Amino acid sequence: MIQVYIEKQKGEILGVVIVESGWGSILPTVIIANMMHGGPAEKSGKLNIGDQIMSINGTSLVGLPLSTCQSIIKGLKNQAQVKLNVVRCPPVTTVLIRRPDLRYQLGFSVQNGIICSLMRGGIAERGGVRVGHRIIEISGQSVVATPHEKIVHILSNAVGEIHMKTMPAAMYRLLTAQEQPVYI
Repeated sequence: MIQVYIEKQKGEILGVVIVESGWGSILPTVIIANMMHGGPAEKSGKLNIGDQIMSINGTSLVGLPLSTCQSIIKGLKNQAQVKLNVVRCPPVTTVLIRRPDLRYQLGFSVQNGIICSLMRGGIAERGGVRVGHRIIEISGQSVVATPHEKIVHILSNAVGEIHMKTMPAAMYRLLTAQEQPVYI
């Protein structure tokens, strides 16, 4: 865990967009999904997209709902210095599912490229698959512009070591400009 101090003007926002890390992640907390150009967070050069925020000014964000975390960060508007404890995480999670043959269920369901449910104790959960993440690559093949049926087809026929790259769906929507960032 790294301690980061960010200097800012009183009344100035931190300039970050946060999203949930996704159910199934080691520590359920919020992730920095975007930073405002020229904002205090970006100017500090100390934060990266994908960083998990464990606590801010001594308040733990672990396990709190997204809206609560947003309120806590908004409440720091009048502080001149903000202290964050972050865990460096790349924005993209690489998962490895070991499926010996087709008789084994993958143990998750997907809708429009987004993982929407996970079987407890299944091979997907053991491999690091997280609910709320968007699949962006399967075994080296990008599935960003792939229709739902084809993603299901690729997954249902995959055996052996299945390497997948995923990222929080909300972060994916921001990066692909499907959603406007709301900075806090």
